[in-house]
Amino acid sequence: MLPDPATLPYFGMPGYFHLWVLTLISFCVFGGCVLRHVRVLTRARPENRWDHIGKRIGLVVTNVLGQRRLLDEPLIGAAHLIIFWAFVAYATTFVWNLLRCLIPALAIPYPDDVSWVAFCVQILGALGMIALVMAAVRRYIFPPVSLERSWDAAIILVLIAVVLLSSLSSAGFRLLAAGSASSTQPVGKFVAAIFASVGVSQSQAPNFFLRTWWIHMITVLGFLAYLPFSKHLHLLAAPFSVFCASLAPSKMSPASEGASRLEEFTWRELFSGLACAECGRCDRACPSFASGDSLSPKELIHRVKEFVLRWSENAPGGNGKNFVGEMFLPEDIWSCTTCASCMEVCPVFNEHIPLLIEMRRKLVSEGCVQPRLQEAFTNLVRYGNSFGQSERKRAVWTQSLNFKPKDARKEPVQWLWYLGEYACYHPALQGITRALARTLRTAGVDYGILYDAERNSGNDVRRAGEEGLFQLLRQKNTTTLEQARFNNLFTTDPHVYNTFRNEYPELNHGRHRIVHYSELLATLFEQGQLRPSRQLRYRVTYHDPCYLGRYNGVYDPPREVLKAVGVELVEMPRSRRHSFCCGGGGGRVWMEEIGQAYSRPSEIRVRDAASLNGVQCLVVSCPKDYVMFTDALKTTGLEGKLAIRDLSELVEEAVAA
Repeated sequence: MLPDPATLPYFGMPGYFHLWVLTLISFCVFGGCVLRHVRVLTRARPENRWDHIGKRIGLVVTNVLGQRRLLDEPLIGAAHLIIFWAFVAYATTFVWNLLRCLIPALAIPYPDDVSWVAFCVQILGALGMIALVMAAVRRYIFPPVSLERSWDAAIILVLIAVVLLSSLSSAGFRLLAAGSASSTQPVGKFVAAIFASVGVSQSQAPNFFLRTWWIHMITVLGFLAYLPFSKHLHLLAAPFSVFCASLAPSKMSPASEGASRLEEFTWRELFSGLACAECGRCDRACPSFASGDSLSPKELIHRVKEFVLRWSENAPGGNGKNFVGEMFLPEDIWSCTTCASCMEVCPVFNEHIPLLIEMRRKLVSEGCVQPRLQEAFTNLVRYGNSFGQSERKRAVWTQSLNFKPKDARKEPVQWLWYLGEYACYHPALQGITRALARTLRTAGVDYGILYDAERNSGNDVRRAGEEGLFQLLRQKNTTTLEQARFNNLFTTDPHVYNTFRNEYPELNHGRHRIVHYSELLATLFEQGQLRPSRQLRYRVTYHDPCYLGRYNGVYDPPREVLKAVGVELVEMPRSRRHSFCCGGGGGRVWMEEIGQAYSRPSEIRVRDAASLNGVQCLVVSCPKDYVMFTDALKTTGLEGKLAIRDLSELVEEAVAA
C-alpha cells in the first residue's frame, strides 16, 4: 500500500499543510503579476474584441487546440503540438492532484488510480519528452533566423522536462512498489523495469515515489509563479490573443490621431507584447527584415512587451515614456510594407501592422515625414493622384484605342472599371491597360470608366499614416461613385480592390459586387465569353499580390486564367498565403530607401522566380508589382533571362484572332 502524500507527516505537519503554503505562495505571486499587467492594459484605449463569439471560438479551436499555423513548419509544428497537449494533460492532472491533496476529505481517487487517465498521461509524457528533445536540438544546435538561444528558454525547457520526467518516474515507482505489471500502463511498466534493473527494490519504491511526487508538484507550482515573468507568459496569453484576434480583413487599427504613449494605444495592440512567443516566424516572413532593413517585427513586439512591463513594474521612467523615438525608431516604423506576412504566420495572432500604422499616424501628425512621401501626399490633395499629373490626363491611355470606353457618369454600364492611378498614368503600364480594355471588348463586357473623375482610393495613404487624407479621398470617391451608373465594379489594382471591398462601407451593403480583374477574366472564361484561339506554351510562375491574396484570399482565379490560356504554371516555394512581398505596399513605393539594405524585396522575389527551372516569365496581376519587378530585373542583371508579364497581356495574346 502506497503512502498518501497528502496525509503523511513532514516536519511534524501533514503533507496537505505544506502544499497549502506552497500553493498560496505560488498563486499569490502569479496572480499579483497578472493583475499588474491587466491594470496596465485597462489604461489603454478600449477596443471591442468580444463580437462574433462563434468565429472567435472557432479560431481558438483551430489555432490553439489544433496549432494550425505552427504546422506550417511540419516537423517542429508537430513537436509543439505534442508538447502542447502533454502540457494540457499534465496541467489537468496537476489540478486534480492538487484538489485531492488540499482537501483530503474529497472522495476522489488520484489520477494515477484511474487506468485510462494514467495511460493517456504517460503516453503523452513519453511523446512530450521526445518532442522536447527535438525542440531543444532545433533551438540550440540548428536555430532558424531570429530564434534566440536564451537562458529564459533554457529554464523553461528544463522545467517542462522535470515536470514530465518526475511524473513518469512517479508512475514507474508506483507500479514497482505495487509489484504490478499493468498492461494498461505500458510506459509506466517500462519505467518501472528500468528502475528495477538499476537496483531499486520493491521496498524502496514507495520512498522514491513520494520524492518524485513532491518534485513534480513543487516544480509545477514554481513554474506557475515564474510563468508571468518569463517569455513563456504566452502560454497564458496566447489563447486570449487568438480569441481576440482581428476579424477584419483590412488589418487596420481603429481610427485615431496616432499613438506613442501607453494610453494612446488600444489594449489589444499592447496585449500583443504579452502574447508573443518570440519564435521569430514574423522576422523570417518579413520582406524588410530579409532585405537587411533595420525593421524586425519580433523586436517591435518585444519592445511593446518591455513598454508594458515598465508600467507594470512602475520602473523609473516608465510613466510618461514615449514609444516612438525612445523605444522604437522612426526609420524602422517607415520600413514596413504592410504586406501582412508577419501577421499571417504569427501563431498567436499578434497584430504588428496596426501598431505600426498607429505610430505612423503619430509621426505624420508631428510632421516627421520623408520629403518624397510628403510630396505624394501633397499631390494627392491637389490632383487626386501621387504622380502630380492633371486629372484630365487620367484617360490619356484610351487615345490609342480604336474605340472609346463608355463614361459611367453619363450612361449606365454593367461594370465600372476603377483602374487605379498606376494603370492610368505610368507609361510602362498604359499598354497593359489597353490590352485589358481590348480583351473586355472582345468578350462583350459592358463596362465604363470615370475618366477624370477617378481619384486614388486611399489604400496606401491610410497605411502610410495619413488618416485624414484617406477620409477626404474616400468622401470624394464615394460622392463620385454615387453619381455613376453601374451595377458591379472591378479594378486593376489589388490595393484599390482591398480598400473598396473592406473600407468603403457605402459600396458594401449589397448594392455592388466588387471584384479584381483576374476574377472577372476567370468568370468570362468559365462562361465561354472568352475563348483562347491558341494555347500559350510558356513555362511561367505567378506572384500573389499581398492585397489580393493575404488580405482578401483571392488565390485561385488568376491560376484559373493561366490554366485557360494554356501556360505551364510552376509555383515558387513562397506562394499563396506565404507569397513574398514586392516591397511597394504601405506607401513604400513613395519613400526613399533607408538604412543599409543589401537587397530590395523586389530583387529577392525576381531571383526566386529566376531560380525555377525553365521558367520564362514572372506573371503579375498588380500594377505596382509590374513596376517593382521590371526595375528589379535591371538591378539584378536578369534582363533577357526573365520576363515580367501581366496576366491581361497573356490573355490578350491567347484570345487574339
